Amino acid sequence: MTAYTMEGCHPGLKVFFMRGGRGYRRRGAGFGPWGGFAPGHFGGRHKAGRGDIRAAILALLAEGPMHGYQIIREIGERSEGAWRPSPGSVYPTLQQLTDEELLRSSEHDGKRVYELTDEGRAQAERREGALPWEEAAEGADDDLVSLRELVFQVMAATHQVAHAGTKAQLEAAQGILRSARKSLYQLLADDDAEPRGDATP
Repeated sequence: MTAYTMEGCHPGLKVFFMRGGRGYRRRGAGFGPWGGFAPGHFGGRHKAGRGDIRAAILALLAEGPMHGYQIIREIGERSEGAWRPSPGSVYPTLQQLTDEELLRSSEHDGKRVYELTDEGRAQAERREGALPWEEAAEGADDDLVSLRELVFQVMAATHQVAHAGTKAQLEAAQGILRSARKSLYQLLADDDAEPRGDATP
């Protein structure tokens, strides 16, 4: 499964995503990853607790050393997109596990890589039952997972247009996205649409 990011995306498209598509802005420095869309910020996501993240990190590092982004990517792939933990939950947990002497870290090629200590490996081996990402995948709503993946693919395509497109192409892209946004809201306004079972009136 491919991980999609919006790092370095055109600021004019940030305006679209964050303010409903109002206005074009000149080319300039990019904005942060996801442009307001975090991987885990999507309806129907796996609501992981701190214990889930701890257990997932220990289980992954039992297979070998990894850096933080690898851990995030592996959880997303192994849960089939149902669980995409944010850096804001993974990195503090890595630090906490290091403070507890369950992990140690070192620098490799400019990245901080984490591995289990003997005590960390012993704790990982004591875990019983399904792995955290398996539990997330089993509880996932397939339709929502598919929708989320499509959103990430659209964001990746938008990212490419933002970097390679002309001003006219950027404006056309904003028009396409405005139209899609309008159509999505129209689905909710359609009296004939059948609501999801967990929808609230």
